[in-house]
Amino acid sequence: MTNQIPTGIQPHIPNVARMYDYYLGGKDNFPADREAAEQVLKVVPEIRYSARSNRAFLGRAVAYLAEAGIRQFLDIGAGLPTQNNVHQVAPGARVVYVDNDPTVLVHGRAILGKNENVTIVEGDVRRPAEILANPDVRAAIDFDQPVAVLLLAIMHFVPDEDDPDGVIATLRAAMAPGSHLALSHVAIDARPEAADGVTQVYDRASSPFVARTGKEIIRMFDGFDVVEPGIVNLPEWRPEPGAAVPYRGIGNYFLGGVGVVTDGG
Repeated sequence: MTNQIPTGIQPHIPNVARMYDYYLGGKDNFPADREAAEQVLKVVPEIRYSARSNRAFLGRAVAYLAEAGIRQFLDIGAGLPTQNNVHQVAPGARVVYVDNDPTVLVHGRAILGKNENVTIVEGDVRRPAEILANPDVRAAIDFDQPVAVLLLAIMHFVPDEDDPDGVIATLRAAMAPGSHLALSHVAIDARPEAADGVTQVYDRASSPFVARTGKEIIRMFDGFDVVEPGIVNLPEWRPEPGAAVPYRGIGNYFLGGVGVVTDGG
């Protein structure tokens, strides 16, 4: 990263967005981020594959939603701009990227600030009512029309005391019929013994990591009609024609899916 560090960015504290960037092979990270990410890689060497699978899922999910007629997207916990950004997969759609990370906000505004279809907003997924009430969000998103809310690789940073199910319920209540939720979350079922080691690393980072089971992740879709193929390992969700789908559980530590609102929330 540049030697000129913007105000609010703490380069000496491992940052979850920059660690994720490192997993993806990006360069928007500092030594502290790389050191922490390498500690995670020692526990779960396949995490790079999982991160890339999550990013690929974003691209397929957004393409599916755009084909279904969705023209506005609210991406909460958007992270650093990288490949398969929402506005690239769904050009012409209105996109609001929400994040509370100074690194993400600075980079996002520098790269995307002139795109008239993109709005970048500071907000915290743990306070969804504030996001929904944000004037910039309201100006970009018409909640009387279908919207896609994206919660990709973010809810495992929301601890139980912040009521993750309540977060999603608040968002769902604001979503018109025909709206969709796309969600992905690390599931510990395949490697429960690794949860403690990963959690210990993230406890020293900008956000704690919360290990959850597949059953807990499935519950996050309560109130949505889940579209086929359901809530699955990410490479199994509508893979590109001809794409090889790895054996279930091999490096696939994310579960995810897409649900639709049919009753107005």
